[in-house]
Amino acid sequence: MSQPRVLGIDPGLNTTGYGVLEVAVGGPKVCEAGVVRGETRGSLTARLNEIFDGVSEVIAALKPTAVALEQLYSHYERPRTAILMGHARGVICLAATRAGLQVISYSATQVKKTLTGNGRASKVQMQEAVQRELKLRIAPEPHDVSDALAIALCHYYSQREWASLARRSKPA
Repeated sequence: MSQPRVLGIDPGLNTTGYGVLEVAVGGPKVCEAGVVRGETRGSLTARLNEIFDGVSEVIAALKPTAVALEQLYSHYERPRTAILMGHARGVICLAATRAGLQVISYSATQVKKTLTGNGRASKVQMQEAVQRELKLRIAPEPHDVSDALAIALCHYYSQREWASLARRSKPA
């Protein structure tokens, strides 16, 4: 049986960050991380289609066993932003569901607290935490990728059975 993998996604209309982690000896291992871009300007539906296609391609290529996604957050001064982000999040959920994957949502505060102990950690603190936890030479760029890896790590650490799998697994 192949090792469990989680696809972490930081949804965005212009840039959607993603990161796939796998259970490995010694802790989580990055399989791949990057961005899906909604490049069509002026057409929300075209951008949503690009995000759907891009996330579907990542799922087909990397075969995650679960998708971890940041929960929608709305600031009362910017309700339009939340509505637009809801569209991006919706097509991501659709891509995961069509692939038969469970979607688990985490709040930004929960992700930050899991990785740094501080629910109000800055972007830089989060990048440093992701770099440290994944033993990366350099911090992931752009922030969308770092955020996606952080979301994937939050899910990884919430799965108690994955820790025992990592201890029992033999290196490939």
